[in-house]
Amino acid sequence: MSKKTVSKRQWRDGVAPESAAKKSPKKPFSKTSSRKADDRPRGKRAGAADSGFQNRKAQPNPRGNAVSDGLKETGQGAPKQRVSKAKKLVVRNPNQKIMEHARDLKERRSDLSRAGPERLQKILAASGVGSRREMEEWIQNGWVTVNGRVAELGEKVTPEDHVTVKGNIIKLKWADRLPRIILYYKQEGEIVSRDDPQGRVSIFDRLPQAASSRWVAIGRLDINTSGLLILTTSGELVQRFAHPSFEVEREYAVRVLGGLTTGQMRVLTEEGVMLADGLAKVERIWEQGGEGANKWYNVVIKEGRNREVRRIFESQGLTVSRLVRVGFGPIGLPNRLKRGQFYELNPAEVANIVKWADMRLPGERKRRK
Repeated sequence: MSKKTVSKRQWRDGVAPESAAKKSPKKPFSKTSSRKADDRPRGKRAGAADSGFQNRKAQPNPRGNAVSDGLKETGQGAPKQRVSKAKKLVVRNPNQKIMEHARDLKERRSDLSRAGPERLQKILAASGVGSRREMEEWIQNGWVTVNGRVAELGEKVTPEDHVTVKGNIIKLKWADRLPRIILYYKQEGEIVSRDDPQGRVSIFDRLPQAASSRWVAIGRLDINTSGLLILTTSGELVQRFAHPSFEVEREYAVRVLGGLTTGQMRVLTEEGVMLADGLAKVERIWEQGGEGANKWYNVVIKEGRNREVRRIFESQGLTVSRLVRVGFGPIGLPNRLKRGQFYELNPAEVANIVKWADMRLPGERKRRK
C-alpha cells in the first residue's frame, strides 16, 4: 500500500490526506462562456472613463470583505472605477550631442554637505508631501515636528534634521538632482485630485507612479476642461509656475456659441471685467474661426483662478462649450500628444525649464544677483 503524501496546502489547512477532496476534472474551455472584448457598453465618450473592465457581481473576499472585480473601494464615499493607464508618447531620440548632455545632467548630483538651510514648508513641498500652502497650515496646526519638537512656521531645516508629519517620518528630498517633468493631455471627465468622495476618475489613476517621490500637478484644470497639464517632482518648480506673483501666462483654446464684437475684445484686454472674486483681465485674445454659430478663440491670461476663462466669457453673455489649455509658460501642448497620453521630458529639456524658472542645476553654484 502506497503512502499518501500531504501537500503544503493540506498541511497549512490541517486537512488529512484521507479527507482531502478529489480534484474535479477541468471543464473544456468554451468560447461562448467568455465575454468578448467588444461586448463592452457602447456610447461612452471616448477616453473619458472607459477602463475596459466590466462591473461584475461582488464575490466574497477571503479577508472578509466583498470587492467587485471592476471596482475598488476608496474608503470614503462612492466606489472608484478602475481605469486604464495612460500611454506614453514615444519620440525619436535627439542627436548624439544632446543625448550625451542629457546623460551628464541625469548623473550629476549636488553635494548635500554644502546645502544651506531651507524653509521647512518649502522643503516639505519639494519632497512631495503637499503644496506650500498646505504645509504652512499643517505647521500652524502643530502636525509637523523637527528633531522631536513641534515645528514653527518659517523655521529652516538642513539635511541632518529629522522631520515628521502627522507622526510619519519624512524622507526629505533635497535638490541634489534634476526634477522629473511630464506633460499629460487631460481629458474631460477627469479630476486633478487624489481624494474624491464621489469616486470619479483622477489623472493620478492614469499616470505612472514616481519611484522615489510623487507627482505634483502645476495648477489645476476643472473636470470639464481638457488640455495641457504639467506634473513634476519639484515643489519649487510648482511654486515658480503657479504662484500669482510670477504672472506666468496660460493659453486656452475656447469654443463658444456666438461671438465677441471688436468692442468686447477691446474691453477684455484693456479694461478687464469685474468678477465675483475681483477684476479679471485678458492679456491677448484672437479669433480662430469656427463652423456655424460656434466660434473658436485663443485667450491668454496670467492668473489661474477657478473657472476664470468661463466666467470671463459668461460676463459677455457667451457660454463656453469647449475649453482646452494649449500652453503654460514656456511649454506648449505637443502636436503629437493625443488625449489621454503623457510625455516625459528628457533631462536636457528639463534643464531648459529649470533655467527658465531661475533655479540652480545640480552641481551649479548659486548665481549672483
